[in-house]
Amino acid sequence: MVQGILEDVVESAVKVAEEKQVTEPVKALPALETADTLLSGSSNENVQTNGIPDDGQSVSSTDNLETDVSGHQGAARFSHVLQKDAFLVFRSLCKLSMKPLGDGPPDPKSHELRSKVVSLQLLLSVLQNAGLVFRTHEMFINAIKQYLCVALSKNGVSSVPDVFELSLAIFLTLLSNFKTHLKMQIEVFFKEIFLNILETSSSSFEHKWMVIQTLTRICADAQCVVDIYVNYDCDLNAANIFERLVNDLSKIAQGRSGHELGMTPLQELSLRKKGLECLVSILKCMVEWSKDLYVNPNHQTSLGSYKPSEQEMAEGKCLETGGRRSSVSSLDSTVSSGVGSVGTQTAVPDDPEQFEVIKQQKEIIEHGIELFNKKPKRGIQYLQEQGMLGTTAEDLAQFLHQEERLCSTQVGEFLGESSKFNKEVMYAYVDQLDFCGKDFVSALRIFLEGFRLPGEAQKIDRLMEKFAARYIECNQRQTLFASADTAYVLAYSIIMLTTDLHSPQVKNKMTKEQYIKMNRGINDSKDLPEEYLSTIYEEIEGKKIAMKETKEYAITTKCSKPSVANEKQRRLLYNLEMEQMAKTAKALMEAVSHAKAPFTSATHLDHVRPMFKLVWTPLLAAYSVGLQNCDDTEVASLCLEGIRCAIRIACIFGMQLERDAYVQALARFSLLTASSSITEMKQKNIDTIKTLITVAHTDGNYLGNSWHEILKCISQLELAQLIGTGVKTRYLSGSGRERESSIKGYASAGEEFMSLGLGNLVGSGADKRHMANIQESVGETSSQSVVVAVDRIFTGSTRLDGNAIVDFVRWLCAVSMDELASPHHPRMFSLQKIVEISYYNMNRIRLQWSRIWHVIGDHFNKVGCNPNEDVAIFAVDSLRQLSMKFLEKGELANFRFQKDFLRPFEHIMKKNRSPTIRDMVIRCIAQMVNSQAGNIRSGWKNIFAVFHQAASDHDGNIVELAFQTTAHIVTNIFQQHFPAAIDSFQDAVKCLSEFACNVAFPDTSMEAIRLIRYCAKYVSERPQVLREYTSDDMNVAPGDRVWVRGWFPILFELSCIINRCKLDVRTRGLTVMFEIMKSYGHTFEKHWWQDLFRIVFRIFDNMKLPEQQTEKSEWMTTTCNHALYAICDVFTQFYEALHEILLPDILAQLHWCVKQDNEQLARSGTNCLENLVILNGQKFSPEVWGQTCNCMLEIFKTTIPHVLLTWKPVGMEEDSSEKHLDLDLDHQSLSSMDKNASERGQSQYSNPTDESWKGGPYTNQKLFAGLLIKCVVQLELIQTIDNIVFYPATSKKEDAEHMAAAQRDTLDADIHIDTEDQGMYKYMSSHHLFKLLDCLQESHSFSKAFNSNYEQRTVLWRAGFKGKSKPNLLKQETSSLACCLRILFRMYVDESRREAWDAVQRRLLSVCSEALAYFITVNSESHREAWTNLLLLLLTKTLKISDDKFRAHASTYYPYLCEIMQFDLIPELRAVLRKFFLRIGVVFNICITDEQARTTGINLPSW
Repeated sequence: MVQGILEDVVESAVKVAEEKQVTEPVKALPALETADTLLSGSSNENVQTNGIPDDGQSVSSTDNLETDVSGHQGAARFSHVLQKDAFLVFRSLCKLSMKPLGDGPPDPKSHELRSKVVSLQLLLSVLQNAGLVFRTHEMFINAIKQYLCVALSKNGVSSVPDVFELSLAIFLTLLSNFKTHLKMQIEVFFKEIFLNILETSSSSFEHKWMVIQTLTRICADAQCVVDIYVNYDCDLNAANIFERLVNDLSKIAQGRSGHELGMTPLQELSLRKKGLECLVSILKCMVEWSKDLYVNPNHQTSLGSYKPSEQEMAEGKCLETGGRRSSVSSLDSTVSSGVGSVGTQTAVPDDPEQFEVIKQQKEIIEHGIELFNKKPKRGIQYLQEQGMLGTTAEDLAQFLHQEERLCSTQVGEFLGESSKFNKEVMYAYVDQLDFCGKDFVSALRIFLEGFRLPGEAQKIDRLMEKFAARYIECNQRQTLFASADTAYVLAYSIIMLTTDLHSPQVKNKMTKEQYIKMNRGINDSKDLPEEYLSTIYEEIEGKKIAMKETKEYAITTKCSKPSVANEKQRRLLYNLEMEQMAKTAKALMEAVSHAKAPFTSATHLDHVRPMFKLVWTPLLAAYSVGLQNCDDTEVASLCLEGIRCAIRIACIFGMQLERDAYVQALARFSLLTASSSITEMKQKNIDTIKTLITVAHTDGNYLGNSWHEILKCISQLELAQLIGTGVKTRYLSGSGRERESSIKGYASAGEEFMSLGLGNLVGSGADKRHMANIQESVGETSSQSVVVAVDRIFTGSTRLDGNAIVDFVRWLCAVSMDELASPHHPRMFSLQKIVEISYYNMNRIRLQWSRIWHVIGDHFNKVGCNPNEDVAIFAVDSLRQLSMKFLEKGELANFRFQKDFLRPFEHIMKKNRSPTIRDMVIRCIAQMVNSQAGNIRSGWKNIFAVFHQAASDHDGNIVELAFQTTAHIVTNIFQQHFPAAIDSFQDAVKCLSEFACNVAFPDTSMEAIRLIRYCAKYVSERPQVLREYTSDDMNVAPGDRVWVRGWFPILFELSCIINRCKLDVRTRGLTVMFEIMKSYGHTFEKHWWQDLFRIVFRIFDNMKLPEQQTEKSEWMTTTCNHALYAICDVFTQFYEALHEILLPDILAQLHWCVKQDNEQLARSGTNCLENLVILNGQKFSPEVWGQTCNCMLEIFKTTIPHVLLTWKPVGMEEDSSEKHLDLDLDHQSLSSMDKNASERGQSQYSNPTDESWKGGPYTNQKLFAGLLIKCVVQLELIQTIDNIVFYPATSKKEDAEHMAAAQRDTLDADIHIDTEDQGMYKYMSSHHLFKLLDCLQESHSFSKAFNSNYEQRTVLWRAGFKGKSKPNLLKQETSSLACCLRILFRMYVDESRREAWDAVQRRLLSVCSEALAYFITVNSESHREAWTNLLLLLLTKTLKISDDKFRAHASTYYPYLCEIMQFDLIPELRAVLRKFFLRIGVVFNICITDEQARTTGINLPSW
């Protein structure tokens, strides 16, 4: 009845106020002119079912704060009397609700309780229907702060359920409509009431239930949840409401302390569900808040033309777990949580970065406080290091005053310490207190309410001393205390009195008289007035000196919880706690009733990230425990929904650690990767699997490394499906052989089941019933919805963004490797999926596809080399299919995508030695070539690389198939698609070269060389194509591209064949190489020839390496020999182009050949030199002749075997100095032991003590062989000079003619040889001829010296040099002199060389005189016989010269000839001598000629 009356009063007041508002606009409040009501809301207000109205109805907080509202109620005036009436009614209702109830259990019918309930109901009605004026006018706001909030702090802890419930409803309404004005009050409600009720173990189930019901409604409002975090957790002066709320809810959701509350299991489960529901609501609010940052891949257009149909979109929702209210649609960002336009309330700029900084500072401060409460100095040091606290004593004192979270005991201990700094802080602390005008006890209360006095007397003494001094300082006009000492003693006595009167441990309390007596004489030996002391006693007796109520309660709650014996004691304890909570809350509420605090209405999306980072661990704990310990489907559904929301938030904000943790939790509870057996799988585990699949489908763009866990589960799910459908049941029974292997470790077939917890079943003969149970447990995993959903993950991979698809592919490959790791039963599920997604994603842009294939290709590299052939075959075949599809797309010029795509074939061919796999790779490549040749561009490189690997194989089938395909490419495909294959042309040639070098298949080798010759035709016929091709050799001049891309690879590979292959193949290669040069050399540039001959000379480089002597010998005799002649032929053919750039190199190469310890090669070197000069000499310039003659001179010098004159066997060695001198004479004589030392950078001089000179048989043999070759070379060189100057065979013919003429006695007749004018004599200058003469004379002198040294020849002969007879150099001796004479005599009669006649004559006289003198000294008959032709030549040639010249010669030779007459000479020589002497007689007028005789009439005798 009373309630009805009051409601009528309120409604009538409201109606009158509305009418008055319409008729009389209020000038004092112009902002309210458009308002429809003053107190009641408009009729169309849209209030949500949860009691939290749409934010769109609230007024901007900036408007609310325009007026500076003071705490005084007269600061603003009402514009109408009805407003004042409404205010008075509201205040009366608040006071009515605060009236205390009687002692004992409340009677529901008692007047006090009913009036309290009615007043609270009316207040709730007023607040729920409050209009704009009530929600904005400062008088009403102040009334709410000063009256309603204080009333709620009292009723909010009521033990009466109705009162408590109404208080909660009023709080909800305040939070909805007035939170911008009540920031500090809301903090008190949460911190001191709601959260304390949740946390205390003695609170009743009813209270907890009602609080958590209220929190459920709060947590359903995204704006409210974010606002709580921003305004409290990110405020340095506020408590961490959001963090504490989530932690408390997490504990409830985990079912902690349920037994302490005396709850039934059903009540505990209900509370857990509510806790989980709150946590899920919080996460859903976060998801809703940040929905604009989320991109659903399934709402994006796919990469191809494919778009999801409506049916598929519907199927996508069949797996959404836990269909509670709008959870699915909320996650899909389609349903709003009821929050209107964010940003309608803004009190403070909403900058997430700024709030994050504040939050970090707050965490630092909280950590510092935590350290301080354990060890004050450590906490202070930490805060100072972090820059959050000053270093002066004043800074610390202010910190101790302001920070209420500090432990009062530790503050007291710190202030009481005796160190200098602590004293300074304590003095500053006391000095910051203002005791002016305060009575002594009040001042002492103020002083001691901030900390707890330490127990040590000395510390108390210091504190009281400073307090007394400060009190006297602040109250200097007082006359009661004679000095500070009086105040100090009195303060001490008051402390003692408080302890005595209020400590339960003191039985005999101090009386007033005793207290007065105790304080006698303390005022400078006088007494304080007894009335004063009596007043102090009475005040202390009435109220003890203590800390602030807030701090007192904080300390009592931290003490250990008392054990509750029964329900009665629990209720009694709870009532005491509630009473203390009410006192603390009331005190705090009164303290902030006039305070103003700006309230930030959050708008920014990024707030969610630090929010989630703050609470993700308790959330994960709650969901994990819920899934782990509870089989209730609703609990499981809530947990899965929460995990899914958490994953969404972590994904959106890129929080990898958090995302991975939640995904791993899902994977763990799916039982697919857990150690427990899948036989334990329940419905919640099936739902977990479905949730995991849904996460993969909806959040794929953000999963990153979490794909690993998801794909592992999908892999194991496939195995579970196989078990569920009975496909692999045969593995579970195990054969006898498998059972044996299980004794050693575990059954081979069981490896793949180990991860599913089925390892113990393998080989144990599980019966059919057990198998049926297993299949039943996992059967639902094979449902159509699951199978379709899993497939949709892979088909939907086309909608993943560029980074996500790479992560997806990378982890799918990792899972595939795990599947294939089993050596006995590898699985290929993931490998099949890799092939599928490769098909699906092949149409991506090339940049993305190349990143994808980089991962997949590497995987195929490994899988293709798997030791299990079935796996490798599948990989290669899959590669083939993918490659065929990829090649169909074609490729533009200068791209390399095909090359990257086909690289796995190359890798597999290189690493996998299985003939089956290698054969398959070749066949796959062959199929590609046959069907897609027109589309292949950069892929040719890989194709030839594969064939290159096959070319060196020992399997005939592989080599044959590869070669057939290569031949087909070279002969047919190049014919049609040569421009597309230019980039890989050199790879093709290299491949053919490798075929040619395979010694096992000589026929293939020959055919490969033929194909290389065929390739030269392409280069010759299509040079323009090569010039126009740019590609990667942009730095190569267009004119040189033909060489770099065409000719050079061909010729280089031919040189490789020559250097690597056996005789018949390398001979063929050499032939083809020079054929190409001769056929196409006319198109070569000069600098191309330089590169080319570097290649050609590599043939000789092979001989400079230390290898088997027999192989070298064969090389020199065959290949080098062949190459020398071919080089000379090419040089001759292209002399004009080559002589300027290559002649020095060729001469140097010929010089090298001549120096080798190979007679055949040395002879070939000299022969080639001879041919080179004879064929090209007429084109030689003087400079070229100079180079040529110098080369001959060098060859002569380096091949004279000086060691022949000095060598001694070991026993006959002279002293080392002599031997060293001898060795210095010929530093090249060791060429047999030191092959081309100068070219290898070694010393040209050998150590005289070298082991090679110790005279062993083998050493001598090698040395003698080398010396013998040098002798041969000397002869060859003499013959070469003769042939060059006079043309081959000319000299022999001349000698034969001389002999014939002597026999016929027709020496006077002119002898003419047909070829004598074909020699190079006429093209050589006298200077060059003299150089050659020097060579000949030196050679002659050496051989003459050796032949004369009979003792040395005997030593050599005995040592085994040169066969059965003593060694001699007769032929060298005679042929060198003969050649020398021919040249000199030819020059002597050459009119064109008249200027050189004097020099020629001097040299000729000297040479001939020495020769004749030497002949006279020769004792050996055979030696003289060897000189017969030489003397015949000398005399015949001398006879041919003119009389003037003859006179000089005859006069010089005459004595020698006379001596020669005594020898037994052949008739021909005697005939020549006769002619010579006759000529002397005539020339010197010793006798007359026939003509003179006829003239004078003298008869001459006929001889």
